[in-house]
Amino acid sequence: MYWVGVDCFVKITELQSSSVQGVWVAPSLIELSAMKYLDSTSLSRINGFLDHVDVGDYVVHGNLEAYSCKLAGLDKKLSRSLEASVAEGASPSSMDLGKSPMGPLTEATSRKTLIYLILTLNHIYPDYDFSLLRAHHFRKEAGAKAVEAATGAVLMEVARVWAETPGYGGRPFMDALWAALDEAIGLSECDVYSYKSDGEDDPFGEAGNIWSFNYFLYNRKQKRVLYFSCRGVSKTAASDDEYSFDSDDEDPATRYGMATDMEL
Repeated sequence: MYWVGVDCFVKITELQSSSVQGVWVAPSLIELSAMKYLDSTSLSRINGFLDHVDVGDYVVHGNLEAYSCKLAGLDKKLSRSLEASVAEGASPSSMDLGKSPMGPLTEATSRKTLIYLILTLNHIYPDYDFSLLRAHHFRKEAGAKAVEAATGAVLMEVARVWAETPGYGGRPFMDALWAALDEAIGLSECDVYSYKSDGEDDPFGEAGNIWSFNYFLYNRKQKRVLYFSCRGVSKTAASDDEYSFDSDDEDPATRYGMATDMEL
């Protein structure tokens, strides 16, 4: 259930725990987020292009969204809940509180980083619940340059379409992309993380996905996070607004779609 307002959204996950007006919920999963969507002209232009790029055998769907990380008064509550749940589930064979991609989870800054990543995913993909993710579900990348190199190889066909599309091709796609990212988030000051998809309970495992990547560019100094994701979706296997399964071959209720922007 989502209650949406101008300045925040509240999500209640139904789990057996304490009761709120007759609905069983877990207090640690009642989240109030004041993360503000940051509008950027340069990001919006590239986002519009990446929304649907037909490269021949498949279609690329991309997403670029930047947010200001402000958690109102509940950041301490979320941090305490996170630390308690991680500590309870930690064992020598699974997870060590002193180690995580974000740094030691005994430190508030590390816990906040994890919370920002989880809230970002929950906001961008409202049809999925990422509230139970923990630090081991994420990976810290070597940096923006490494991500640029990795994504450049995957997006070669996207760059070709960009160059051939009127109104876009004046500057090479990768140059335009990373200039827009730098303008929005300040790449030299960013830590970069990625979510390790399990391929089942998240949008990256949806039918028709050929490949996917996702990155969080987190500028701790500016208190901003920028989410960058792309998926290659097969024309013959995926089911979305333009490419549908034959009713005899696949359940038409399985839909592919990117979450729309929701400014808070």
